[in-house]
Amino acid sequence: MTRRTRTWIVAAISAAILLGGNALGGTARAQEKAVTNPVAGNPAAIQEGASLFRANCSPCHGLNAQGGGRGPDLTAGRWVHGSSDAAIFGTITRGVPGTEMPANGFEDSETWAIIAYVRSLTPAKSGAVSGDRARGEKIFSQTAGCSTCHMVQGRGGVLGPDLSRVGEARSVPYLIDSIREPSKELSSGMLDPNNHYGLPLVYDTVTVVTAGGEKIVGVAKNEDAFSIQLLDTSQRLQLFLKKDLKEVTHERKSLMPAYTEQMLKPADLQDLVAYLESLRGE
Repeated sequence: MTRRTRTWIVAAISAAILLGGNALGGTARAQEKAVTNPVAGNPAAIQEGASLFRANCSPCHGLNAQGGGRGPDLTAGRWVHGSSDAAIFGTITRGVPGTEMPANGFEDSETWAIIAYVRSLTPAKSGAVSGDRARGEKIFSQTAGCSTCHMVQGRGGVLGPDLSRVGEARSVPYLIDSIREPSKELSSGMLDPNNHYGLPLVYDTVTVVTAGGEKIVGVAKNEDAFSIQLLDTSQRLQLFLKKDLKEVTHERKSLMPAYTEQMLKPADLQDLVAYLESLRGE
């Protein structure tokens, strides 16, 4: 067999494998698209799915699936990784690499039940907020001073949660509540390394009192039985050994002020929410 013949045969085999792989891939994608939930609309399955969701999914997506600190709103109809039943099934079972969405070991019937439950939820109101986004951005960065504590796309403060994807993770009613009543449902932050359930700590107010009587207020960035790492209100990171402190107090309230109608008029709130709702990452 000549070198030219061998080269032709290798090229032919490679092309056949490539074309066959593409064909199989296309078939698999077509099959995946065609799969539908076998228990869609089934009341018993929806009830089972609700129970599974509360136990396993709500720490990230919220009890009502309208978004949490680590997971997006599942009632808004925005499915970044595919909206078909098969695509959502894949997201749940395989997870999403590069995000906090893990792979899950549910039985297939349990996964379908969860999907049936999520599909049964009343969709949140459309994301078409009537406010002026451009004006809302100015309110965020200037008038209301939100950017002092919150970061968007790498710009802003770090005392509060990063809001770069807040429009994907939070519903409009949640955004309004977070502005008007920030302590109503505190935003989730980093993971507690000592909590084997993987539940996030929250942006509550922490006050430490030093041996000299100095009070320092901020947000805990890390904490264990022996030490606490605190980001104070000046956004300085400080580390304390608990044995050197007189007191460590956690309060279920936010450092963020409540923006009443006197501080933020309804029209301004609408513009601000329109801007926040548009933030969905790069």
